[in-house]
Amino acid sequence: MELRQLEYFVQVARLQHVTKAAEELHVAQSAVSRQIHRLEEELGIRLFMQRGRNVQLTPVGQLFLRRAEAVLGDLDRAVMEIHEFLDPEVGEIRLGFPHSLGIHLVPQVVAAFRKLHPNVKFRFRQGMYPSLIRDVVDAEVDIAFISPFPDKNEQVTGEVVLTEELFAILPERHRLARAKSIVLSDLKDETFVLFSSGYSLRPIVWDACKEAGFTPKIGFESEEHGTIRGLVAAGMGVSLLPEMAMYETSSMMPAVVKISEPHVTRTIGIIHRAGEKLPLVVRMFHEFLIDFFKNEYKTL
Repeated sequence: MELRQLEYFVQVARLQHVTKAAEELHVAQSAVSRQIHRLEEELGIRLFMQRGRNVQLTPVGQLFLRRAEAVLGDLDRAVMEIHEFLDPEVGEIRLGFPHSLGIHLVPQVVAAFRKLHPNVKFRFRQGMYPSLIRDVVDAEVDIAFISPFPDKNEQVTGEVVLTEELFAILPERHRLARAKSIVLSDLKDETFVLFSSGYSLRPIVWDACKEAGFTPKIGFESEEHGTIRGLVAAGMGVSLLPEMAMYETSSMMPAVVKISEPHVTRTIGIIHRAGEKLPLVVRMFHEFLIDFFKNEYKTL
């Protein structure tokens, strides 16, 4: 079995098309077909089924794809580790993060790190809470920001770097819009604009309302901070958002009011795979992050 065969197989599996895979690989279609055929002969199985002009993985082909991707991924990481050992200043960091941290925090820390290490490259991957955990476990990313920090997960490890307060956001003409602070139960009769299911801020707000003695009445749902702010500013309801979500400004901005009771916060952490030594350049970034949040990070 040759490495080239695995590379051709993975590309065909991803594109589900031999001709397109050949174009991406810059080789003749016949060369790709020949290597796939040899691989199937060596394994004694069918990896693909024909579906019109496309191809589709067989069940055993799907199993083999996961293994082939893992082998190629391990090889890529081995080559990267060698290059980083020779010169960690030219390495690459694969960083995952949720959308809510991509507005301000991630650009801020990456810019600060690149001032010290200008030749280090970054590859970014955004995702929701479950997908970020999965990306770290599957080694799709080296390290990830996540919120809230997972207290119990044996497959990942890390630390909390920041605890952020959540504020009530209200329409400008709301009766409490000019209050210095409110208790969350003041909003028990309001319609809420919340994040959609699967977003980590939704259960934080939901649990805070339950702690305040009521179940929030949901009028609208969204997947974006900006949409939630805009809907609240337009008088469609109220919501709770973290401080970072207030950094963006637009013509439609809600009033922001502190919540005195209960104290609603979210944790922000950095995670990586448990039991695995990080590549040198990633360890540099990890150490930088710990120091940055301890000594230098400032909210706006």
